[in-house]
Amino acid sequence: MLRPSPALCSAVLALCLCGCKHAVPDNVAATVNGRVITYADLDKQYQAQFMSSTERPSDDQMMIQKLEVLRTLVDNEIMLQRAEKLGLMATDADVESRFAELKAPYTQEEFQKQLAARKMSADDMKAQLKRDLSMTKLLNKEITSHISISDKDVTDFYNANKSSFNFPEPQVHLAQILVTPNPDPNVRNLKNDKAQNEEQARKKIDMLVARLKQGDDFQMLAQNFSEDPTSAPNGGDLGFVPASALEKANDEIRAALQTATPGQVTPVVKTAEGYRVFKIYSREPAGQRELTDPRVQQNIRETLINRKDQLLRAAYYEVARDEAQVVNYLAQTVAQTKDKK
Repeated sequence: MLRPSPALCSAVLALCLCGCKHAVPDNVAATVNGRVITYADLDKQYQAQFMSSTERPSDDQMMIQKLEVLRTLVDNEIMLQRAEKLGLMATDADVESRFAELKAPYTQEEFQKQLAARKMSADDMKAQLKRDLSMTKLLNKEITSHISISDKDVTDFYNANKSSFNFPEPQVHLAQILVTPNPDPNVRNLKNDKAQNEEQARKKIDMLVARLKQGDDFQMLAQNFSEDPTSAPNGGDLGFVPASALEKANDEIRAALQTATPGQVTPVVKTAEGYRVFKIYSREPAGQRELTDPRVQQNIRETLINRKDQLLRAAYYEVARDEAQVVNYLAQTVAQTKDKK
């Protein structure tokens, strides 16, 4: 019986491996460590995020948007795989509990309308909750739980910024979430989520307000969704705003801020830039705030924790991307089109 030579076997194996390496699956947009993200997954997320408008984007603009959505899906998959590896995936009980919390303020009909507006089914929402809760558990375990701010850190910050705690006039410490119908390509919130037009902006701000009413954290939502390039990375924090500056604001903003008390979130305010909601943290009278004031210490600690958290999260995402085996087939397809022109 004739046996094929070792050299022939090696050559055949090499050809098979080469063919597998270059084959692009028709239904796969990307893989993360061998786990697939299908075009169906991508289209579903794209439809939910971008296709509520009657105004159709150009082919090039649509592809840019799809690449942005795919990058977010890839990042999410990287984080989910890390959560899975560390045993930090949200349980079914966690998901059902959170789902019940979100559903509680609405009638069944109202809740279905909320889902329809986001182009989601109840199962879709539960899947998203599982992802979000798992990623939160991961980031809390890997990052937030390791952040420690010492008394010396607080003192050093106060001494370096003492003048900022001397208020020549009353101040309001507030934060904002901005959603604009005119997306800035340079804005990158954590979800890379940007409304593309007036209709999408209105639906997005309504969704965020609903989540705030359901108890979601204002800072987290601002980091993930706000479209203000300055305040979004800081959880929407605008710092202490003097009363004179507020007097110069438009009537709607001024009225909303004047009636809100510390801890409250204002109603939606329409401005030239888009839709805004504000959260009032505190109202401060004029004068120097001393380090012995517990509110000063709390404010400094929150500022330092937020800064460190943002830095470590950005680094963690970059390291995670570097360590992951990612193949972006959609990007490859787009890149290859230039060679065909």
